Amino acid sequence: MKIDILEMTPTKAELVISDTNPMFVNALRRTIVSDVPKMAIDNVEFHLGPIMDEGGTAYESISPLFDEILAHRLSLVPVPTDLDSFIYRSKCSCNGEGCPSCTVMYSLNKKGPCTVYSGDLEPIGSEKFRVKDDLIPIVKLADDQALLIYATAELGTGRQHSRWQAALGAGYRYYGKIEIDHSKCDVGLSCVNVCPRGVLAKEDKKIVVRHPENCTLCNACTEVCDTGVIKVSGDPSKIIFRFETDGSLTAKEVLIKGLKILEERFETLREQIGKLEE
Repeated sequence: MKIDILEMTPTKAELVISDTNPMFVNALRRTIVSDVPKMAIDNVEFHLGPIMDEGGTAYESISPLFDEILAHRLSLVPVPTDLDSFIYRSKCSCNGEGCPSCTVMYSLNKKGPCTVYSGDLEPIGSEKFRVKDDLIPIVKLADDQALLIYATAELGTGRQHSRWQAALGAGYRYYGKIEIDHSKCDVGLSCVNVCPRGVLAKEDKKIVVRHPENCTLCNACTEVCDTGVIKVSGDPSKIIFRFETDGSLTAKEVLIKGLKILEERFETLREQIGKLEE
């Protein structure tokens, strides 16, 4: 198997996986969506009763939304994740009580009138856990409303809940295999003009495939070609795979972790089969 990187940014990856099959690529897709862990807010505590500001003015501890809706919105805020620094809370030596090895604490203290954003979450401890996407709107507070919240983030996977889903929009398609019979081609530009992705081009008085990686197998070129010299098919041994992240982990971290998880599972399966043969 060979992997070529077409695009790799902190939040997006597009790869060409060669010498493979759809089953393996789909296994990778399912793994990075369901099994790559990340940090997410799982517990939110709301202060009850009046909230006083520095001048002694009392605010009502309430917002236009139910507490459950606010907690759900906070749980979907991307929390920076360092997989080398944290372990699952259920496996931590603190016996699930919560400690710096398995949890990150946040506080939120806002008084209206204002709009509460994700950037208003203040990490209790290191600033490296401050939310990077700080302009996600949470709720709008009126004049006499205020929020005092303490939230706890912990490690989990998308298999447990979507708030722990590290990869988004993961999908794949076959690499385009485009064949042109140049001996019968009339070198018309209809196929070039109709292609929505700029796959075909005219060079040296003939039609060539310039960007096969952009082909979506729409067959627009074959439908418009009067001479029928173009054949388009997908190559199941060469697949374009892409996904995005919410920013909790980089696309590179998600990919590497997903591949490691798959490798460990295959190794476990190999050992189990070996025991059966014995």
